[in-house]
Amino acid sequence: MNNQIICGNSLEEIKKIPDQSIHAIISDIPYGIGYDDWDVLHKNTNSALGGQSQAQINAGGLFKRRGKPLNGWSEADKKIPLEYQQWCENWAKDWLRVLKPGASCFIFAGRRFAHRCIVALENSGFTFKDMIAWEKTKAPHRAQRVSAIFERREDIENTQKWQGWRVANLRPVFEPILWFQKPYKVGGTLADNIVEYGLGAWNENALDKSLYDAMPYANIIKVASNSDDTGKHITQKPLQLMEILVSLVTSEGQIVLDPFAGSGTVCVAANNLNRQYIGIEADDHYVDIAKSRLIEQRQSTLFN
Repeated sequence: MNNQIICGNSLEEIKKIPDQSIHAIISDIPYGIGYDDWDVLHKNTNSALGGQSQAQINAGGLFKRRGKPLNGWSEADKKIPLEYQQWCENWAKDWLRVLKPGASCFIFAGRRFAHRCIVALENSGFTFKDMIAWEKTKAPHRAQRVSAIFERREDIENTQKWQGWRVANLRPVFEPILWFQKPYKVGGTLADNIVEYGLGAWNENALDKSLYDAMPYANIIKVASNSDDTGKHITQKPLQLMEILVSLVTSEGQIVLDPFAGSGTVCVAANNLNRQYIGIEADDHYVDIAKSRLIEQRQSTLFN
């Protein structure tokens, strides 16, 4: 099963992985915010979800689809955060089961519902160790000017009154990475766990690749993105970011699992660093992309 990308439903495929066989899980999971069809994890009751308003179309593609406003469109929408937590709890027990004692789990869960993911994994037996901030080198700003809204209504008084005010969010220059750990054996020490399983500590040298240099060993990571870090998946993350996470908590030869593999960036990072990998992805299109990336990587290594 090692060193392959599995095409299938993550919640079903992970049940085939043996107990305590994985050294780390790193995954950019769906955020549950309606970013794309695969990201709608609640019982949607509104047909406008995923569409575009005229204002969004006029913005020239910055807004590709309509999500749900934070206060929802219906009473059913109020349940979205809880439904996201319940979705996380559907797979969290199996994530805990397949990890070895002391193993780490890094999850990209977005800013809006990260707290629900934390509660779900804590309820399932994980220890919430830390929250790492991934500082982006660029981020779109989608906060609309309130005055522009009143301009379109030809409301001169409110146009002037609300100059300098905006709706929506601040520029999203960081993204949280949730760091969980499977508890080590009761009655033992962390040092004992490190000796027995090779897990439980973190490698300070992994952070040398981070561009964040305000202070050493900070829980903020910054990397430079390049052209290879885009175009393969709508939510693709930088390869170097994943390499930092892989090398932070695993050693060569250990196994890294990504249950929501997307275009395979975590698997490529693990392979680059002489770790074994398992990726699970439901979309066969992205499975093909991930496999192609790994083949290209091996060929590049072979001829260099």
